[in-house]
Parts: sequence; C-alpha cells; structure tokens
Amino acid sequence: MRRRQFLLQTAGLAGATALGTAGLSGCSAETDTPLKLLVASYDKSVGSSIGDQWGSLIAAFKKAHPGIDVALERVPFAKLDQTLAQRVKDGRAPDIAQSNFFAPYAEDGKLYGASDLFDVRTEGDFIRSYAEAGMVNRVQYGLPFLASTPRLFYNKALFKQARVKAPRSWAELREAAQALKAIGVPTPYGLQLGPEAAEDEALAWLLADGGGYAGLTGYDFANPSNIDTLTWLRDNLVKPGLAGPDPKSLSRTDAYAQFLGGRIGMMIAHPVLMGAADKAEFPYAHAPFPKKLGGIAPPVGLNDWLMAFKQNGRREQCGTFLSYLYGRKSATAYGGGQSALPVTGSASDALRKDRRQRPMWDFIDQMPQAQFQPTTLGSWPEVRGAVRRRIGEAVAKDGSPKAVLEALDATAARAEL
Repeated sequence: MRRRQFLLQTAGLAGATALGTAGLSGCSAETDTPLKLLVASYDKSVGSSIGDQWGSLIAAFKKAHPGIDVALERVPFAKLDQTLAQRVKDGRAPDIAQSNFFAPYAEDGKLYGASDLFDVRTEGDFIRSYAEAGMVNRVQYGLPFLASTPRLFYNKALFKQARVKAPRSWAELREAAQALKAIGVPTPYGLQLGPEAAEDEALAWLLADGGGYAGLTGYDFANPSNIDTLTWLRDNLVKPGLAGPDPKSLSRTDAYAQFLGGRIGMMIAHPVLMGAADKAEFPYAHAPFPKKLGGIAPPVGLNDWLMAFKQNGRREQCGTFLSYLYGRKSATAYGGGQSALPVTGSASDALRKDRRQRPMWDFIDQMPQAQFQPTTLGSWPEVRGAVRRRIGEAVAKDGSPKAVLEALDATAARAEL
C-alpha cells in the first residue's frame, strides 16, 4: 500500500491509461444493467488520484457509448485482492476488476480471454512480453495496467564528488559503492529487500546473472545461478556495509525518500521517481541495470492486472469498455505521465515520437525485453508472500543463500500441491 501511495503522491496518474489502439468497432451492447468495475483507491493525500482519472475516463466512455452504464467501486488498495477473492467466492464477481493476480481465476475458468474481448488488431497490439506475462496455458487473461520497468538511478552530485560513473558491471557497481562510502554516503547502494517489494529487487539481481524464480517446468529457486547471485550480494555489498544497515528492512517507499534526501547513492527505481526528483530539482540520472560481467540486464516487468469475469455474462460490454480503455483515443486523452508506461505497441510508438515524453523513452524502449515474476502460476500469490518474508535473510551477514532458496522451493512445492 505504501508503495502505491508513494507512486501516486510523487507523480499522479497522468499515465494510467497510456495504452493502445482501436478496439471492437460498431459494438453498442446496450443494457439496463450497469457494468460493474472494481478498482483500487488510494490515500486522500494523493494529488491527482486514480479516482479522478477513472471518473474522467468513464464520463468519456459514456459519451461515446451511451447505451452502457458503468458502476465504479473503489476499494482501498491494501484490501483489493482480499475483497475481490471474497466476492468471487461468494458468487458476486464484478464484471471487470483490478488486481495483483489473475492466474488463480483463470485456472478456475472464471475469466474471459483477450480473444473474447478484443478484435485481432487490438489483441495483437499488446507488447509481447506483457501479453505473455498475462497468459495461462497460452491464453491471455491478464490485461496489463499501471506498467513499469526499472532502471539504475544514481545521484549525479555524489557520483561526481566520488569521481565515479554509472556502473556497467557488478564489479564497477561495487567500486562505485566503495567510493560513495568513502565520501560518507550512509547507503551507497539501496538494496530494497524489505517486505514491500523485495521480490522485484531480488528478481532484478537474479535476472542480471541468468537466474530467476522459475524455469520451463515451474519454480526453481535454488539453482546455482541464484545461489551465486545472493552470495555475491551478501559478500560484496552487505558485509562491507555498502548496502545500508539492514537491507531486509528497506522498503521501496523508504528507499525513494532516502535517495531524494541524499542518503542513498544509487538504487533500482521506476520512472515515477523522476517526477519527485524533478519537482525537488534533485540531481539524478539513470542507466540500465548491468549484468554481472557487463552488458545490459533484462529489466523486471511490473504492473497490475485488469481482468473480465464471465459470471454475469457481460462479454460484449466488457470488451467494449476495455477496447475503449486500451484505445488510441484514451491514450491521447489520459496518457503521457510518469506513473505508468503504455502497454501496447501503437501507444508506445506514439509516446516515442513525442519529444515532450523524452524522459520516458529509455523506459519504454526496455519494455519488449521485460521479464516477469511467475504470474502465470496460480500459486504465485502464496509463494510471493514467502519471497517477501524470506529473501532478505539470504543476504544477511550471517545468511545462507542456499538454505533460504531451498526453503522457498519447498514452500513453492507445497503451494503447487
């Protein structure tokens, strides 16, 4: 929840619907029953709230499709997944819902696939990496929403003072961290392995050395590459005090605040951080996260999901609304901010040609290479919780990467059963 508050407090939701092309043309689907839409709500201190964006979008949709009413319900983000699960269990599923997870519902046959909702052109317009992350048994059920990819942000003033440049390998990252420590930076590298989003930070490092959470046959935590990666982090960043006092307690929200306060020299972060840094006139830059031995690592893909439930038989209306949401007109009207990236090729191309969106270009260019958590596995919600609780222990000064990863494999095996 605190992660979402930070994202929205610092940049608003101007890009929440920066998505892409035409949908189901000529589809009226008139009905007297409103289309039920369940989405997240956020803290009232948020400046440009998602509530305002949904309201504007629904008003525009209603004008274009007067025969379809939309009943919007907002649930606090921290309770969204639980609320949705209970509604589905009680036989009261909404027509369209936002969630962190989609695979459990897809496995139970409760969702419409993308081919049920969109015409061929619109379905094929989703960026392939994001579309595949939304698939179960080769059918796309999860529709990416609030998408992002991270890069390595660094404090330009501190880097200049320490006489270092953006690292292009892990050895250079360690050397830069040592130089930052030498000039008194409390946390040279912000290793965010706290319970807020530890799975994102850990996956970025694992991908950078050829590892990950799962392989072709399912979960695979305790593979040699993963063990080597976490061992390197423990021995080269945590033990020498280059990753702050307690990485397993460092949340993304706190890391962003410390970075903007000059207490963290570099860290993995998402484009939303640019809005806060620009507002504060903070001297930052960003670069691709490096592979261990050099080169550009695959970026982590991050997003929420929208999904359409079958229970109420509203396929046509769901398709009409979602096609409008992901259409070029909506992208033009509501897109172009730093809260989210466009998840369709056409919208990405449009933003890539807009010089006003230049700060987003590097992030947009990464999206086709993005790799994801094992969102296609129905057990991932349970396993993700275990990763958040345990992964930080692996890189503690006295931690055992092998033992922690083997324990995660055991947890995953039980969850699959």
